[in-house]
Amino acid sequence: MSLLFPHEARTDDVVVRVAVSYLADQSAPSQNRWFWSYHIRIENERSEAVQLLARYWRIVDGHGNVHEVRGQGVVGEMPVVGPGDSYDYVSGCPLDTDRGEMSGSYMMVDPSGRSIEVAIPRFDLIGPRI
Repeated sequence: MSLLFPHEARTDDVVVRVAVSYLADQSAPSQNRWFWSYHIRIENERSEAVQLLARYWRIVDGHGNVHEVRGQGVVGEMPVVGPGDSYDYVSGCPLDTDRGEMSGSYMMVDPSGRSIEVAIPRFDLIGPRI
């Protein structure tokens, strides 16, 4: 575990690390809107490259409502992460509650075409106490 990225999951020598931040300047609690950014680092500890093709997110709000998000790539890219390399991106999540959680997975492929479902660790979305 890293202090910079406190949430970590490892699947088949691919490590996904997450850091999350509450963004007060993009939130409006009086209008039931809270916003977080999350920084993802994908580290490839394998001896061959992997390519991220798709993402799946499971987002649970403070009422227990589950929202699922599926899509191609991340932030408009389908990055190839070489052996020993890492790929970083930042994205965000709005909720209409002051807390929630996220988890999910990436669908990746190795050079032989074998699919690898790589876990994204669960992390909490916690707004400020008012």
